[in-house]
Amino acid sequence: MLNIFIIVMIQRILGFLFLLLTVSALVQCARRGTPTGGDKDVTPPKLVKAEPQNMSINFNTNKIRLYFDEYVKLKDIEKQLIVSPPLKYTPLISPQGSANRYVEVILKDTLKKNTTYTFNFGQSIIDNNEGNPLSYFTYVFSTGDYIDSLTVSGVVKDAFNKNADTFISIMLYEIDSTYTDSTIYRQPPNYITNTLDSTPIFHLKNLKEGKYAMFGVKDEAKNNIFDQKVDKIAFIKDTVNLPTDSIYLLTMFKELPDYSVSVPNFAAKNKIIFGYQGNAKDISINALSNIPDTVKTKITKERDKDTLNYWFTPFEADSLVFTVANEKENLIDTFTVKTKKVGMDTLVVQPNQRGTLEFGKPFYIGANTPITYMDSSKISLARKDSTLVKFNSVLDTIDNKIDFDFEVEPNENYALELLPGAIVDFFETENDTISLNLTTKSYADFGNLRLTLDGAVTYPLIVQLTDEKGVMAKELFASEYQVFEFTNIKPAKYLIRVIFDSNGNQKWDTGNYLQRIQPEKVTYYPSVLEVRANWELEQTFTLSN
Repeated sequence: MLNIFIIVMIQRILGFLFLLLTVSALVQCARRGTPTGGDKDVTPPKLVKAEPQNMSINFNTNKIRLYFDEYVKLKDIEKQLIVSPPLKYTPLISPQGSANRYVEVILKDTLKKNTTYTFNFGQSIIDNNEGNPLSYFTYVFSTGDYIDSLTVSGVVKDAFNKNADTFISIMLYEIDSTYTDSTIYRQPPNYITNTLDSTPIFHLKNLKEGKYAMFGVKDEAKNNIFDQKVDKIAFIKDTVNLPTDSIYLLTMFKELPDYSVSVPNFAAKNKIIFGYQGNAKDISINALSNIPDTVKTKITKERDKDTLNYWFTPFEADSLVFTVANEKENLIDTFTVKTKKVGMDTLVVQPNQRGTLEFGKPFYIGANTPITYMDSSKISLARKDSTLVKFNSVLDTIDNKIDFDFEVEPNENYALELLPGAIVDFFETENDTISLNLTTKSYADFGNLRLTLDGAVTYPLIVQLTDEKGVMAKELFASEYQVFEFTNIKPAKYLIRVIFDSNGNQKWDTGNYLQRIQPEKVTYYPSVLEVRANWELEQTFTLSN
């Protein structure tokens, strides 16, 4: 009986387990869900073979094949690939648009003898499925008996902005019998590399012993030479002698362009515009055409533009001939300007501030045609209670504006009125009645910053308060020690920029490569400052050499 009982119990237990497994299976089948494909592939492709092999010597072929452990594609290869020394002709590289197990490079150049070549692929080689890049893979070979192995490193900074640009080309030119200061304008360097998109550090590798000139170039045209009109440049004054343990600092700046003048044209029936590069003070414009004595002419500079306006009272002519001379450069250009059917420029006046006046910001009224006369007796300024406000108004014929100086009070409304005849322009046109309503906020709506400079301070200098993009909000100049008081600042986040104004002209001066002039030094406070409404902020900035 006991054996029968045991057998029955075992059968019941097995039946219960079978029922449990069946129910569990049914539940799993009834569940809705998305099947997973396992962990995401984050592994970059791996090089398994190279033909010829990486670090080859006595290289004598025009084809390179790089084999990988999975299918790969090329992404932005024309931007990412850096070849040092640069090649004259762009190599043919595949695959293009499709995936393959190998990358093939067909060289179209005749390679230099006894030279080490470096191909840095950047982030261009990616796997086909997830796009994982084989970061900064480098293929090196030599056409001689050995691989050059010297290196040089450094850091790039911007002369004026807080952060340096990305993808700066670092160039080394061998100083030999053919090298001159103008070589960088005409031919590619002996060695080249790029800074990355996330760091200003650079490393030039596989270099040979010798004397070199080092440059940084923001190569906008990607042609491996320096174009002064568009490229930023940095240069090391001293010769770079390899081998070296020195770490180099390249300070990037945009040069003031050399003098040039654009072809002038009729912008209006009474105005011809002359675009230029260089210093407007060195330029003179003279008409060679016979202009009637009754015609009046005037030349003005366009405010905030590199343009000279040649104004004249209209007369009939098919074309006009001018000479544009630069006395400093001893250059003269002759231009023929054909007339065309365009309208007249007529007097339009605009204030530089509307609505709310900013404390400490100059207020002026500018015009599009030359102002020749101002009648202050036809100008009035009143408060909201109609009491008149004392003010000074000055005609600035250089910047073609009228400056107003008066005490700006908080929580006030001002009414500025210019009656007809208050402004008269070159064409004897008078303004219509102009009425402007201007208001001010409370001091409590703004913050104040009190800044003390410490450490390696040299005067004269300029302290600027900028937004986070570097656009200047306020600035103060000092020729000797002082505490810098920035008052009535809009609540926002700011950067502090200090310019070491070595020549005391109260502005930042850039550098010039051919004249071997480095830009004036600029330094930034290391962190962002937040100015809040109705706050008094005190800060000390310790400067270093």
